[in-house]
Parts: sequence; structure tokens; C-alpha cells
Amino acid sequence: MIQTKSILEKGQSNVLIPMAILTLLFFILGFVTWLNGPLIPFFEIACDLSGSQAYFVTFAFYIAYFVMAIPSSWIIEKVGYKNGISLGLIVIAIGAFMFYPAAEMRTFLLFLVALFIMGTGLAILQTAANPYVVVIGPRESAAARISVLGIANKLAGFVAPIVLTALVLSNMGDYTKEKIALLDEVAKSQTLDSLALQLQTPYIYMGIVILILAILAKLSPLPEIDLDEDGHVANLSVYTQIKNASKYPQLVLGVITLMLYMAAEVIAGDTIGTFGKQLGVYGENGNFYLKLTSFTMTAMLIGYIAGITLIPKYLSQVNALKISGVLGVILVFLVVLVSPSILIQLPFIPVVPLVIILVALFGLVNALCWPAIWPLALQNLGGYTKIGGALLIMAIIGGAIFPLLYGLLAENINVSNEANQALETAKSGNQIAYLILLPAYLMIFFYAHKGHKYTSWSRK
Repeated sequence: MIQTKSILEKGQSNVLIPMAILTLLFFILGFVTWLNGPLIPFFEIACDLSGSQAYFVTFAFYIAYFVMAIPSSWIIEKVGYKNGISLGLIVIAIGAFMFYPAAEMRTFLLFLVALFIMGTGLAILQTAANPYVVVIGPRESAAARISVLGIANKLAGFVAPIVLTALVLSNMGDYTKEKIALLDEVAKSQTLDSLALQLQTPYIYMGIVILILAILAKLSPLPEIDLDEDGHVANLSVYTQIKNASKYPQLVLGVITLMLYMAAEVIAGDTIGTFGKQLGVYGENGNFYLKLTSFTMTAMLIGYIAGITLIPKYLSQVNALKISGVLGVILVFLVVLVSPSILIQLPFIPVVPLVIILVALFGLVNALCWPAIWPLALQNLGGYTKIGGALLIMAIIGGAIFPLLYGLLAENINVSNEANQALETAKSGNQIAYLILLPAYLMIFFYAHKGHKYTSWSRK
């Protein structure tokens, strides 16, 4: 049985202080994470990639969670949760600094290595922070606390593409594939080198800021927590811990659900820019498609605010998850079926196809999934909460694999359409490929409706 005392027992202020620190951390992490959206079409041009190759940006970033989740739990076992947060930030900063030589050589592989290092730091940080926020207060309000962090994360996700586009990529209209194709090889190489170098300064500054944050985290009053004071789990091998933890159906099904949910979250945030570019959403400066990730993040912000308002007072986290699953299924079919020729005018932005707004609304549907799945999956795990958290972090691999599959599917359908001139009115592969999200929302509904209730694999 867990001996850890809720920080609430020591006073409400002791909950507010760690929550304030974690909120700041998640803002920084959101800023780093949601830069991937505009980087995908950027690298497609700067590194002369195909559409599917560009999605290795998300693969390299999110595969680090799967590879490093268990090692991250070892690190936290040795250094503690607070030091783990500081260490994770340092690793993220190292990855940011790697962008400098990668841009200097304009080598996509080095950019992927830098993204993998940043993902590694995030894996360490998430492994420490997510169980932390679950146990520092009542479990029934855990979804609300995670939603607060989600607001900070998605607010940063709204800001990041706009800042990157305004300060660094404001001239992307001068770097279209059509214009570059007119250049000779020497001029083309010089032009693309110049484009890649635009990433150096912002990532150096970002690394410096994150290093300062790592120092502040180390010096902060963030309290240490212990999820296994008796030591009866810590003395077991990782293999034994995973084997024993897998006896909890709510955890195993939660890992599967979270993996599919991550596919939905990353695809919604990181493919909308490429889709918008294909549909000609350029705006006056020719770079408006780079800002479309902010649309998805805005929808997620609205969802998180709704979560804080409604959960648990008016809506349980289980029912919120059910609603997310049902609305997600409906939205998938709408995105695939609605014609891209239907345009909509919203205040303060250029005219955009309705289907782009529908893709952004995946953010609203997704908002309550992460904060609801975590506490349900970790419920009653006792000393296996730590390894359970590591397994849930590994589930972020969904954000690595599924966007790559989306890109391959979209590219193949587009090539097929181009080869068959009779399909002039066919929908693009980018639009049809969103069907890949259907299993995700079906699984989310199943887990909310029934899956999280299983306490034994032998249950009928």
C-alpha cells in the first residue's frame, strides 16, 4: 500500500506552489513540442523532402518517449522526482543547441537527432511530472489538475507557431517549391542553406532559457514525493515490475488507449499545416499555413478550460472521456466527407476551407483525453504507479508511428489520383488519410465505457 501522504494534508498552499511550478514547466514544454507542426512543411522545403519523409520530424521526436521511458524511470529512481525534472530540462536544452550545427550543415539526419534528444528530455520530465500531479491531491480531481497543466501546454502550443512564423519564417512565401524549382543547382543550394540557417538563433535562445529554467527547478521549493516508501517494488527488476503491472487490465488497456489518443493529438496538431498548404491556405504573406497548428491548440485550450470548469463538479472524467470518443468518431467522418471547396470566413483570419476548421476541432475533442486516461490507468496500482507511469509514457509512441503512416497513406492516395486523370474531383489523400483516426476514438470510447473497470483479466 502506498505510504505517500497527499500534499493536501499539509495545507492548500503546499499544493498551489508545486502546481505553479509545474504549470510553468508545461508551458515551456508545450512551446518546444508544438513547434513540430510548422517544422514539418519547413523541412520539406529546406531539406528537399517528400511529404511522407517530412513526417520523420514527429517520428524522431516522439519515438524518444518509447525508447527512453523505462530508462527515465531508472533515472528518477536514482535522483528523485525533483532532480529528474531539472535533468530533463538540461537534456532538452542540449537538443535545442544541436539545431545550430544541424542548420549549419542543412542535414536532416542531424535535425532528427536533435529532435530525438529533445524528446528524450521530455520523456524524463513527463515520467516525473505526470505521476507527481496525480498524487499531490485527491485522485478524483486529478483530471482537473492535469487540465491546468494542459492549458499551459496548449497555450504555448498556440503561441509557438505564431512566434516562429513571425520572427523566423515570415519570408516562407519566397521559398515555395515552385520558385526553388526554377533555380539552378548552385542557387538552389545557397537558397536552401539560407533558409535552414534561420533556425539557429531561436533554438540557441530557447536552449538558454530552458537551462535557466533547469537551475530554477533545482532551487525551487518543489517537494519530493515517494511512491514506494516500503521499497517492496523498487527492489524488483524492471522486467518483474512490468510483468506484475501488466496484471492490471486498467493499466494495459490505458496504455493502448493513450497510444491511440496520442496518434489523434499529434496528427490533429502537426498535419493541419501540410493539409492547409495543399489546399492553398497561404494568406497575404504566403505563410499562413504554418500558423494552422495554432487553430488546433486554440480548440484544445477551449477543451481544457471546459474540463477545469466541469470536472468533477458537473461531469466525471469517465463521462468526459465517453463524450470525447463519440464526438471524435463523428468528426472523423465529417473531415473525410466535407468538400474542401466549402469556405468559411472567421474574424481576423483569411478565408479557409471548412474542412480545416473541422481538423482543428479535433483539438477540442482531444483535450480531455490525456487528463482523464492517466488517473484511470494508474488507479489502485500501489507501488507499481511509477512503472505504470513509465509504460504510459511509452505509449506516446503513437505520436511517432501514426503521423508517419498518415503521411505515407496520404502520399500514396495523392500519387494514385494524379495517375488517374479521371479522378479530377477525388478528395486528396491528405483528407482521406484522416480515417486512420477512427480506431483511436472507438478505443477511447470503449476504455471510458468499460475498459477502465476491469480489475482482472479473468473477469467475464
